[in-house]
This record gives sequence, C-alpha cells and structure tokens, in this order.
Amino acid sequence: MNADNIKSQMRKGYLEYCILLILRKKPAYASDIISELKDAKLIVVEGTLYPLLTRLKNGELLDYRWEESLQGPPRKYYEMTQLGHDFLEELETAWYEINQVVNKIKE
Repeated sequence: MNADNIKSQMRKGYLEYCILLILRKKPAYASDIISELKDAKLIVVEGTLYPLLTRLKNGELLDYRWEESLQGPPRKYYEMTQLGHDFLEELETAWYEINQVVNKIKE
C-alpha cells in the first residue's frame, strides 16, 4: 500500500474546504489563494486551482469580479456567495465531526 496515494486522496478531500476558508476572509486573486495555501504548507499549482475555482463558481458557491491592475491585465477576484457561506457552514460541521471521530479512535 502506498501512503503517498492515500495522502493525495485526503488532500483532494479538504482542498475545496481550504479554498472556501480563505475566501471567507476576503475576495482574492488566484495567485493570492495559492500563496496562502503554500504558506499553510499545502502546495497547489494553478493547473489544480483553476478547475476547482470553476467548479465552485458553477456550483454558485463563488462569484468573481474583474479589477484593473497596475501591473498588467485586469485580475479576476473570487468571492463567496451567500450559498458559499451556507455551504462552508456545513463543511465546518462535517470537519468537526470527522476530527471528533478520528481523535476518539486515536485515544
């Protein structure tokens, strides 16, 4: 059995949750999201992030707006919708429950 494979699956499971947590604080540009994930030691590349952002947008959990940039083309800033905030609350509950189960089993 390969631990890297399991770690990869676990990471996929909580990556969208982490993105929503970041966007709960304030709207963000994709490279800002990547930077914050890297700061948390969760390495994500643009090729992984953009499909997730698109899926969250198509699910009406995110919206975006364009802002002019002083350093190049306009930037797309992602922000959570009300549905996204509601969904994040559900994920918060699920995360708490998962942690409770794992911690109980570890005892």
